[in-house]
Amino acid sequence: MNDFIVALGLVLVVEGVVYALAPGHLKEFMRKAQEIPDQSLRLGGVAAMALGVLIVWLVRSLSG
Repeated sequence: MNDFIVALGLVLVVEGVVYALAPGHLKEFMRKAQEIPDQSLRLGGVAAMALGVLIVWLVRSLSG
């Protein structure tokens, strides 16, 4: 459970950095994202999740 809370905290840090450093770019990206087909966004989300799982698995298996 501690790992989950740490991971959630890191997600908030990364998102906070984006909002703090480039709010205008983020708004523009959100506008452009509405033009991207749902299937492409879904595929990107699945790819990001798979990459995240792979990274966590690699770190866990190499450190333990």
